[in-house]
Amino acid sequence: MSDIEARTGNGLPDPVETFDASLEDSERLVLEHLRALTPALDSLSRNAGTLAGWGLELATRLMAGQRLLAAGNGGSAAEAQHLTAELVGRFDGEREPFSAISLHAESSAVTAIANDYGFEQLFARQVRAHGREGDILMLFSTSGRSPNLLRAAETARAAGITTWALTGAGPNPLTECVDSSVAIDAVSASAQEGHLIALHALCRAFDAAVLRRREEQR
Repeated sequence: MSDIEARTGNGLPDPVETFDASLEDSERLVLEHLRALTPALDSLSRNAGTLAGWGLELATRLMAGQRLLAAGNGGSAAEAQHLTAELVGRFDGEREPFSAISLHAESSAVTAIANDYGFEQLFARQVRAHGREGDILMLFSTSGRSPNLLRAAETARAAGITTWALTGAGPNPLTECVDSSVAIDAVSASAQEGHLIALHALCRAFDAAVLRRREEQR
């Protein structure tokens, strides 16, 4: 009989000791996850100039009446929608709303397109419908290999729409077919968390540019 069996008297592990062991193991996993963010943050720091440039360019385009289209799959769809919400709503301070559409968010259109044209055309067809020359399409993907995002990028470029991508480790097919990209060299989960930091950094640069230009116009 083991020491634990002797202490419980019923042959079962002591639930308190089991919980302590489980908590210790879980804490180790959490710390490992947090340490895995370091490469993502390093990638973002190396690409700070690109993110700042995106913020300035986005301010120029949206203030001139252009639109941002955004797309992703799964968790990346949530990141795309987070970005468009910041632009239509607000980020730090009060400002006017800007036109930004998440292409995955209209469920009837998404299911109809996927059913009638196939999943690979899910975003490309919406780019053709909503996009205009001078707009920006921003794509989120940890793998950089999603066929529906690649088709969307090809469609956008043919229509004169600027294409940007936030991906995981690169180079990858998506970074190779867009106008500008930030590839985060980290494991998939950490890269996706890095995308949230990147879009907030982009919004900070965007808001500062909008405020500066509005003050210049007074």
